[in-house]
Amino acid sequence: MAEITLRVNGSEKQVSVAPETPLLWVLRDTLELTGTKFGCGAGLCGACTVHLDGNAVRSCSTPVSQAAGRSVTTIEGLSASEGLPAGQLHVLQAAWIAEEVPQCGYCQTGQIMSAAALLAKTPNPTDDQINESMNGNLCRCGTYERIRKAIHWAANASSKARREIAEEEIQSDAQDNGGAR
Repeated sequence: MAEITLRVNGSEKQVSVAPETPLLWVLRDTLELTGTKFGCGAGLCGACTVHLDGNAVRSCSTPVSQAAGRSVTTIEGLSASEGLPAGQLHVLQAAWIAEEVPQCGYCQTGQIMSAAALLAKTPNPTDDQINESMNGNLCRCGTYERIRKAIHWAANASSKARREIAEEEIQSDAQDNGGAR
């Protein structure tokens, strides 16, 4: 056993586990964050995807020692990682609802976490970029087309929100400067 400190969803956590313990089991069993799912145990299905320093990783094949001193974001902390208030949906969660993506829902947390990592790096992805980024996230129900539509929905909503924020800032600056630009 080792004392390992990691930052999970913005909070520092110290756990006493074997360093080779998969991050998945630390999240689920030790920290009781059960949104991250166990699928295959070999990092092949994507159900266990979380962010490690902003990058999508398979938590079932990532030893907790690799997360020591680093930032881990799970589905439970995704909204807060974007600065949203508690209880507010992340744009991807809203997109998943709008596009009626889930059927059984088991893979969805991993799908959303992979999509969030994609949008953080590529705000307006093409279909090819989505397919490449989401490759390895398996959906037994076959909702891939709805997943792709939801990612585009989220990208468009984010772009619109960014434009609205920029317009508000321009208007505010103009008012602060007496209407001069």
